[in-house]
Amino acid sequence: MTATADDLLLAIPNVSEGADEAILDAIGAAFTAAGGATLLDVHADADHGRTVFTLAGRPGQLAPALRDGAAAVLEHVDLRDPARAGLHPHVGALDVVPLVHLDPARRGAACAEALHAGALLGELGLPCVLYGPLGGGRTRADLRRGGPAGLAARVRAGEVVPDFGPREDLHPGAGAVLLAARPPLVAFNVELAAPATLADAQAIAARIREGGPDGLPGLRAIGLELAHRDGVAQVSMNVEDHLALPLRDVVAAIAAHAPVAAAELVGLAPQAAFADFPTAVPVRNRRTVEDALARVS
Repeated sequence: MTATADDLLLAIPNVSEGADEAILDAIGAAFTAAGGATLLDVHADADHGRTVFTLAGRPGQLAPALRDGAAAVLEHVDLRDPARAGLHPHVGALDVVPLVHLDPARRGAACAEALHAGALLGELGLPCVLYGPLGGGRTRADLRRGGPAGLAARVRAGEVVPDFGPREDLHPGAGAVLLAARPPLVAFNVELAAPATLADAQAIAARIREGGPDGLPGLRAIGLELAHRDGVAQVSMNVEDHLALPLRDVVAAIAAHAPVAAAELVGLAPQAAFADFPTAVPVRNRRTVEDALARVS
C-alpha cells in the first residue's frame, strides 16, 4: 500500500464496546485477517462505550474486511448486555460504518464500496440503513433518535426501511448498522477545567453546536461526564468540515464559556484540521491521516 495511491479509501467502523481489550483485539484482527485492509488506528473509550477503528484499503478490499470484522462483532458484542450501555448515542453493535474519500475524485469509489459493504453486512443478518447523501439526506442523529428501541419501532412501523439485510426489524443483539460515504470528519473532545459540571458541558454543547445560539457550522456536540476520568466534564463533538471549521475555532468557542483543560482526538484527522491550533491546549491521541498513511507506505 502506498500513501499516495489515488484510489485509497478509509473505512471507520465504530463498535459499541470500549473497555474489553480481548474483544477489541479480536475484532481488530478480524478486520485485517484477509490481508486486504490495513489497520491505521484504534481509539477505545470505556466511558463512551465505543471503539473507533480506522482502516485503509483500495476499492474492493474494504467491504470484505468490514464483513469479516462485523462477524467478530456479532460474536462478541450483544447490546442486550447492560455493560454495552455507554454514553455515546448508538443503535447498533457495529454502529456506524462510513467509507471515507480523501478527495472528491474518490467519492464515487467510496459510494460504491459503501453499497458493496452494505450488501455483505446484510448477508450476515445485519439491517443496514444508509445516511447522508446515499441515504437521501437522512442524518445519524435522526436515525439514532430513541436509541435502538426507537429505531426498531420505526422499522417495524415501516417508517424507516433498511437498505440491506432484514427489513422488518433490527437484529436482536446487534441492532442496526448506519452506513455512509463521506469526506473526512473530525471526532474531537474537549475537557473542561474543574469545577465544571455535566450541566456546564451540556449547556456549552447546546450553545455552540449548529443551530444553537452561538452555533458553529457543521458542528455536532453533546455534553458528558466521564466516570472513568473522575467525573471530568467533556464536550464531545463531530466537526463535519474541518476546512470550514478548524479545531482552533472550536476550542475558542468553548473557552468563551469555560476554561479548557485539555482536548482529545478520536481516530485520525487531516493535518489541516490543526492549522494554528493553540499550543497551550494539550491534545491526547493527536495523529493525522497523513502520518498514519506514511508509516504503512
